Amino acid sequence: MNLSLFQPEELIKRSPQVFEVARQCSDLEALRVRLTRLFTTMEFEAARESADQSITAIARIRDCGQVLRNMLKERSDELAGFSMAQALHDLALGRSRPDLSPAFFADLLHILKGIQGRGSSKALEDLYVTPFGTLRGREAAVERSGQLDHLRTEVDRRMALYSSGLSKEAIERRRLRRERICRLMGASEEQWQDWCWQVNNIIDDLSRLEDLVHLDHGQRVGLQEAMNHSLPFSITPYYLSLLDDEPGGRDAALRAQVLPPLDYVRHVAVMDTSALDFMGEEDTSPFDLITRRYPAICILKPFNTCPQICVYCQRNWEIDDAMASGAFAGMEQINAAINWIREHPGIHEVLVTGGDPLAMGDGVIDNILGKLAEIPSVDRIRIGTRTLVTMPMRMTEQLADIIGKYRVPGRREIAVVTHVQHVYEITPEVVQAVDLLRKRGVPVYNQMVYTFYASRRFEACALRRLVRLVGIDPYYTFNTKGKAETRNYRVPIARLLQEQQEEARLLPGLERTDEAVFNVPRLGKNYLKSREHRDLVAIMPDGARMYEFYSWEKNISTSIRTYATPDVPILDYLTRLEAAGESVSDYDTIWYFF
Repeated sequence: MNLSLFQPEELIKRSPQVFEVARQCSDLEALRVRLTRLFTTMEFEAARESADQSITAIARIRDCGQVLRNMLKERSDELAGFSMAQALHDLALGRSRPDLSPAFFADLLHILKGIQGRGSSKALEDLYVTPFGTLRGREAAVERSGQLDHLRTEVDRRMALYSSGLSKEAIERRRLRRERICRLMGASEEQWQDWCWQVNNIIDDLSRLEDLVHLDHGQRVGLQEAMNHSLPFSITPYYLSLLDDEPGGRDAALRAQVLPPLDYVRHVAVMDTSALDFMGEEDTSPFDLITRRYPAICILKPFNTCPQICVYCQRNWEIDDAMASGAFAGMEQINAAINWIREHPGIHEVLVTGGDPLAMGDGVIDNILGKLAEIPSVDRIRIGTRTLVTMPMRMTEQLADIIGKYRVPGRREIAVVTHVQHVYEITPEVVQAVDLLRKRGVPVYNQMVYTFYASRRFEACALRRLVRLVGIDPYYTFNTKGKAETRNYRVPIARLLQEQQEEARLLPGLERTDEAVFNVPRLGKNYLKSREHRDLVAIMPDGARMYEFYSWEKNISTSIRTYATPDVPILDYLTRLEAAGESVSDYDTIWYFF
């Protein structure tokens, strides 16, 4: 990318009318009024000129106008702690603003181009189809069908760029990796297929890990620093077999989940534990082991650890170590929590999570599910687990029977929610584990976390398509939590919106049943599909967009506060993509998703 384009001189050159008006204003109040009027006029004129050209351009002009006007408000200044009005005034008057980065100028430049109807509208030129034109009837239908054939062929080509764990090549690679790991660990095939053996042989030591898989310098340094600070790290032998012999390729998304990078470790090592509770769960726990943010559902957390720890996990601040002793709450405390649920008949659904509850023994799982099923008001029990992916041999016939027996059609649903992050994670073992549940009438849903390592064009689409064929329904696509320690994993909200509207929209309906969400601390999920749930209030000096999120309760309560938070600078994200070998021109329209 040509960063010289993202400088104050270029910005002023491309939007002279804006800065001429700003130059004439004696104070910020006058600037707010006059620029608001100007942006309204520009929006009207650009829309009129573009009326016969592109509905995309008309919508973009409208959106850019709305964003620019909103960023001029005094309230936006207060929320962001930064004044866009002041920045525009200073730039117009030639005052030095060394705090403003190229990422700031890049974003503002694109939005100003957008309101003038000059923003890019075809990031994926080869995917666009032509309208029907003058054709009608069967002739039009045949022409349109041909266009759609071309479109789908290109979508399939792009999804095929991402290696599936179900390919013959991947299955053979993993077989050889498994044999090598078993040989080095002195394990038989029978032991490998025993989930208890997997748990008892979790790799949580750098020297042991290096004997089993090649690490690059950055991964080695990050892990060593994590061990120096006693930060938990773990990977099951099974999941380790999914990694390739050399890093940096097909398995990048898998490695990123379990190998803590140095930047993450340095952040966490100096943070107070309470600061790591990003979702404010301590403020939404009315009883021990219970979290409640919504009227009809609560979370029950009986087991506070996992066989494998994900770096960007929402609750890793609570976990001392993988499969740590003392992680099980004990039946006395669990029974008290279940009794609390019984005393609140407004709760109709219980999500049993943790930690990973399926890392507990069959008898304990049976006991907990049985007691929840005895509560008359509980219509649905969900089990949140990643063992289907990290240790699929945990899903035995016996465990599937235990889970399935509490399903009573017309009375109670039992569902499993898992987290498949990438098509390279899906293996024949995952397929078998899911099938055991589906044969017992237990649906399985997927929650993907939209991280940098899974955010390339059509990468998430490839996952949705494959999980659906496996028997897993796409459920949520989570915007990566806005935690400082996981900055390297985060993706701009604009990219997730772009993916939903330009890529996921091209999938059949049953493959795109997931909802893109941003988790608001203490308040819960904010649905990104609709702009009514958030406002863009500023572009910060570093180029990060500052959003104000509204609670799901905004229409039923007048006392709920909003939540303002900075995003990831779009220019920084595109620069990383380019360094990873992506053509950033494929992402040109990202600037116009708000």
